[in-house]
Amino acid sequence: MSRHSSRESRRRAIEQAKAAEARRKRRVRLAIAGSVVAVAGLAAGITVATTGGGSPASDSASGQGGFTLAALSTLGSLRPAPAGGAMGPEGVPIPSAAPLAASASSATGRAVDGISCDTSEQTLFHIHAHLTIFVNGVAKQVPAAIGIPGAVAEQTSAGPFIGSGNCFYWLHTHAADGIVHIESPVQRTYTLGEFFDEWGQPLGTDQVGPAQGHVTVIYNGKVFEGNPRNVPLTAHAQIQLEVGTPLVAPESISWTGTGL
Repeated sequence: MSRHSSRESRRRAIEQAKAAEARRKRRVRLAIAGSVVAVAGLAAGITVATTGGGSPASDSASGQGGFTLAALSTLGSLRPAPAGGAMGPEGVPIPSAAPLAASASSATGRAVDGISCDTSEQTLFHIHAHLTIFVNGVAKQVPAAIGIPGAVAEQTSAGPFIGSGNCFYWLHTHAADGIVHIESPVQRTYTLGEFFDEWGQPLGTDQVGPAQGHVTVIYNGKVFEGNPRNVPLTAHAQIQLEVGTPLVAPESISWTGTGL
């Protein structure tokens, strides 16, 4: 093996080890957060009430909580979801597409919708949701570094991962894979509208970021009937926003093995 090839092999091995260690640390943080929340719930003997800037939401189809869920068949014929892109540093495919909008916004540390930007990530309440966006049938990336002002990327063998920044909002993205990290010092329901407010992008029934047109929302494989701003960011939620037509069948990821 040439000296150059040897150095390259060592470099790849180091990158793979760094990525594996990052995933291990995230799994540990998840386990600790889950234990703290479970113990707090048992000690208090109560259910934490939903609060926040958006309307309360429920994942049932009963219409309670501010929205209803309809069968996917109500949308008619759907274009098949595209093949996933290359696997990213969080073990989730990154769409081979342009970003919907840049990650930078006016939210450079000030509170947004009551959500602070802290010098370290908060893990008392730590869950993840996945967001996919299509505009007129074309995929758009949810970029890395939303909610992380002054983001600094770490290079891994699977692509860049945002590991540090000036501060971390409680809703943020580490990679361009659509994973929204909810890392909060309080247990409550956050909404997609709050995430877009951090992003500095508009969201409503007729607009997603710079894209304008009728907005269709698919939430965990069903049609979300309500204002997209009220979509709840629940654990492992699969959320798809579609602007205009043609409509694309829901794209989903496997959480198994991601450590998220």
